[in-house]
Amino acid sequence: MTGARPSAAEKRRAGQRGAGGGSPGCAGRERRHGGGQRTGSDAAARRKRLPELAPAASGMSGAPGAGRALAALLVAASVLSAALLAPSASPERGAESTPLPDSDNKSHVELKMDEALLLIYNELLGTNLTVYWNTERCYHCLYQVLVNVSRSRKQGKPSIAPVAVSTQYRSFLQLKDTLDEREVCSLEYKFGEFGNYSLLVKPLHNGVSEVACDIVVNENPVDSNLPVSIAFLVGLVLIIAISFLRFLLSLDDFNNWISKAINSRETDRLINSDLGSPSRADALSGDAQSETWRPSALPHRLRCVDTFRGISLILMVFVNYGGGKYWYFKHASWNGLTVADLVFPWFVFIMGSSIFLSMTSVLQRGSSKLKLLGKIAWRSFLLICIGIVIVNPNYCLGPLSWNKVRIPGVLQRLGVTYLVVAVLELLFAKPVPENCASERSCSSLRDIIPSWPQWLCILMLESIWLGLTFFLPVPGCPIGYLGPGGIGDLGKFPNCTGGAAGYIDRLLLGDDHLYQHPSSHVLYHTKMAYDPEGILGTINSIVMAFLGVQAGKILLYYKDQTKDILIRFAAWCCVLGLISMALTKISENEGFIPVNKNLWSISYVTTLSSFAFFILLILYPVVDVRGLWTGAPFYYPGMNSILVYVGHEVFKNYFPFQWKLGNNQSHKEHLIQNIVATALWVFIAYVLYKKKVFWKI
Repeated sequence: MTGARPSAAEKRRAGQRGAGGGSPGCAGRERRHGGGQRTGSDAAARRKRLPELAPAASGMSGAPGAGRALAALLVAASVLSAALLAPSASPERGAESTPLPDSDNKSHVELKMDEALLLIYNELLGTNLTVYWNTERCYHCLYQVLVNVSRSRKQGKPSIAPVAVSTQYRSFLQLKDTLDEREVCSLEYKFGEFGNYSLLVKPLHNGVSEVACDIVVNENPVDSNLPVSIAFLVGLVLIIAISFLRFLLSLDDFNNWISKAINSRETDRLINSDLGSPSRADALSGDAQSETWRPSALPHRLRCVDTFRGISLILMVFVNYGGGKYWYFKHASWNGLTVADLVFPWFVFIMGSSIFLSMTSVLQRGSSKLKLLGKIAWRSFLLICIGIVIVNPNYCLGPLSWNKVRIPGVLQRLGVTYLVVAVLELLFAKPVPENCASERSCSSLRDIIPSWPQWLCILMLESIWLGLTFFLPVPGCPIGYLGPGGIGDLGKFPNCTGGAAGYIDRLLLGDDHLYQHPSSHVLYHTKMAYDPEGILGTINSIVMAFLGVQAGKILLYYKDQTKDILIRFAAWCCVLGLISMALTKISENEGFIPVNKNLWSISYVTTLSSFAFFILLILYPVVDVRGLWTGAPFYYPGMNSILVYVGHEVFKNYFPFQWKLGNNQSHKEHLIQNIVATALWVFIAYVLYKKKVFWKI
């Protein structure tokens, strides 16, 4: 929290549970004179409507007990996070009823997460006010009525209206005369969570032509991001502790010291070892050696791929469980990116890499293409069925029936994407060259040129997406519309959510079979059903997966040529990044094709693919080449991705993944719950990995 609080406020908050808070507001005033200049450091007022807004893999096994230590540290970190973030009798407060001054405590406003109390004082005699509200993240949106404030009936006795305002983004307020719609003043301000503010509207110099609008901070907001900061620091300490432990376990002297400390038969072991008699420790080391040699007979598994998959999956689990109810762990309402928007495309990308690596391995073992095609079709069918029958969000509407079942979905899209990309690669599969390091005949583009039939198909699919998106006539909507509808674009196209993408889904699948709570509903107040995993967007998920295939080809075609691999990763990262910059004009809303997860726009695909190549650029040398990191703990869920994803969806409402919170309006308590639930799935994946249990379909 910031600043000092008045003693009266402290008394009101005594004994209340803490809740997450918004960004602290500046304790002070902001003054706006009608016809004058703006003042104040944190808020600015306006007269007019606001503008539009590998080789080392064998050395990564570590000493015995490292895995158990990792699991123990993981659980300890969750407990420590819970202890540090646990609710206590702190100055922070949850949803509370704040009494209004000078109102005889007759009116109360119950605040929820991401809300602050705003008291509007109208001292204008004979002028009823209507307060309109908008936010900086709602692009080209109509202002919405926030509250009506009656006129003051006596000099010095203002009329008071309380209202809860959002604290997630910077707010725009516009005050108008209710009768003639004349603008009185306008301001912008970033409110803080559970803060208490007053907006004073009064005539200037006893005149009626000029009006002063001041925002005063009555009670400072709480720091809602503090729990996230604590959790981040705990995670950082965990990473440092694990790294230090692994470093110690890699030292022979330390291992010998540990063995002497815990093994009461050390002397007997040394004597028997000198006589050539195998002791228990020798047997263990013999097992470790055989495990080290065993993988050499099999194709080398790239840990960076499983680690990247695990990172994507664990982030997906965390944000699906709520991410502490923070806005940046939720999907963007329309254009733009949040943390939640990163995970699914990364999972699709790494699925593409795995398709090529696993398919090449199977074909090299002599499997027929026809048999492999049957496996591909069966796996795709299972993914689609699991998505429709088991992991279906429309269960929240009641017992599932065909009339209300959601047909698109995450697993459904994965199934279709997997089918198209895998079949495409299977049809045009060519033998991978064993080693081209010393052969001049090998092209420097051998990971691209032999794949020209696949590239041609992908370009044709992307042309279909572009053609339908920008040239398909949609009734009541402009051609090529990419907006959210609702109150966006000044409310001109309220029923055009998603343009051609939404229209195709509604036409072919029907409103009842689509996602009923799209993220655009929050800010843009859309009324139409819209599915972010719809038909048209699946084309670009195929493109995303194929770019992942390209990453897999780089890893396999240039095996043991680290420099060549890193150069190509960097090149793809830069090329895709430049394409994204050209498509978006480095802008959230003003580009030709904005970055948009709901549409799965091509700029969204190129941007996230650029990030993915950059992550592989870091992971490959660190995990597979140098062996500086084993990929733990993300490696374990990455090895059991389907089980973790389906499991976290099925059991999300069961203890211990969810429990009744003491204060449901607390970011802190939600964050504790979501961190513990996510850590439990990492631990489950670790146990399954040690038991060699892997669920594959």
